[in-house]
Amino acid sequence: MIDTIVLLLPSHYFTITQLNKFTPSAQFVYSHTLLRAVQNPLKQELKNGVYKPRLTLLRRADMQGKQDVMLKIECSLPKLLLGNNFEELCYKDFAKIIELLQTTLIEMGVQVSTDHLIKADVIAIHYAKNIVLTDGSTPYGILKKIKQYKAPASLDVNQTDYRNDGHAFKWHCNGYEVVFYDKIQDLGKAQKSSKRAIESDNEIQLHLFKKIQTMQYRKKFEMLRMEVRLSRRQKMQQLLSKLNITTPLTFDKLFKPAISKKVLLHYVDLLQAQQTILFDFSSKGNDVALFAALVVHNPGIAVTKIIQMFGLKKILESLSIPELKIMLKQYNQRTLDRLFADAYEINIGEFVQSNVFEELRRQIEKGKVVKL
Repeated sequence: MIDTIVLLLPSHYFTITQLNKFTPSAQFVYSHTLLRAVQNPLKQELKNGVYKPRLTLLRRADMQGKQDVMLKIECSLPKLLLGNNFEELCYKDFAKIIELLQTTLIEMGVQVSTDHLIKADVIAIHYAKNIVLTDGSTPYGILKKIKQYKAPASLDVNQTDYRNDGHAFKWHCNGYEVVFYDKIQDLGKAQKSSKRAIESDNEIQLHLFKKIQTMQYRKKFEMLRMEVRLSRRQKMQQLLSKLNITTPLTFDKLFKPAISKKVLLHYVDLLQAQQTILFDFSSKGNDVALFAALVVHNPGIAVTKIIQMFGLKKILESLSIPELKIMLKQYNQRTLDRLFADAYEINIGEFVQSNVFEELRRQIEKGKVVKL
């Protein structure tokens, strides 16, 4: 479902009732002295279980290109309503969210009608799913597999981040990100320092750590989180068009489980298409068995290609594809791309191919809301 949403309101949609709640005072934006003023939740408020959205009052061009004073509202909807985002929202929560958001904004010195919140333009949105693992598998094991996959060309990746000791993996693209991370491990990192965590505003849910540790002990409870963070309206429009979804980019129209499901599954499909039999094959440390499988099941391939595939497989047991590309950046990247293309044509014989996306896909398609 939706996690974070960023709304943009034109000046006639809201009234600032307490100018000095903003830093610097909102009066400087209205007087043309400054371009922006902000109001963010305090860490102590979060620790006390009080969640507030991040507000930015700014002077900028509106959707029609005219200069206006506008209000940007950035908010994690599960944290607003539930006090955490380990649990998930459902469609029927929308009315409660609008009511609570309106009340919270009033406390922050901003008046907005419910109708204007409902129809507010969305300029960024994060669709997410928490994948509960109770079969003994771990997010780390799944992430280790995912990092071996070559990012699809359609992702237009310009940065890959494999961080927090392998407990998070991110494809950063123009206008959006696809992120996988160990949700529980990230909360543990936040206990030491919020700067080390993937998640922001973790202070509001730190109290859950002991409860979750107890669940881990009793049920082998683990949680892998997938997020698709769309940060540009143009990208949102392109993606929804590709998924045959025709809808205005407004709060009420994008708060739909069906849209969330389509978006998340779209990127699961893209990444799953990058699976190769060769990279998923496990010889259990027996290099001779790996080499024999390559020779026996690929009789028409030149010996040099067999050796290249063997070497590529062994290298990727220690490095991710992005890491390999960085190390070989001074060489012709087309040569490396051809090697990856050849790897998709390799036959390795009959074996049970691991599918790290199987449980991910199953839980997204089922759409069951996670509750602790």
